[in-house]
Amino acid sequence: MSTSERRGIRAYYEITDTLKNQLLLDPNVKTVTSGDITRINLEKAEIFPLSHVTLNSMTQSDNAGSGTLTFDVTIFSMDIISNDRKTDTVDLYIGNTNEQDIINTQLSVSNLIVQRMRGGDLFKDEFQVLGDVSYEFFTERFSNELAGVAASFSITTYNDIWICT
Repeated sequence: MSTSERRGIRAYYEITDTLKNQLLLDPNVKTVTSGDITRINLEKAEIFPLSHVTLNSMTQSDNAGSGTLTFDVTIFSMDIISNDRKTDTVDLYIGNTNEQDIINTQLSVSNLIVQRMRGGDLFKDEFQVLGDVSYEFFTERFSNELAGVAASFSITTYNDIWICT
């Protein structure tokens, strides 16, 4: 196996590229970004709906000789809240915005990518979500009118870097 084929050496790139590509397959995602979210111009309406990938940390394990890398990931999936519903009636429960629609849609974006890593093709490719996933709904996290879901979970993949190679 050449160095370029090794997962352990390229794990960070492979996880970020895989997440980006999988998110862009979803019709409810227009743009995918990564890194420091404060550096993304969230005022540009044409980039939404947006998913933002953050790799928070990584743990290296030696599970009885079969080493793994576990990345703690947060994916923010969001869209712009619209206040232009076609009705003049204010529903006190839902309101006159699309906030609940956005949260529901972006939850499905997050749920789908997690499920692909629990038993779909990504699981077979050794990008595996094995533990619990936390979903946090937000509406006032950023400066403009955004709503969405922050999904936090751990992705485990094989570490093929050995001291003997």
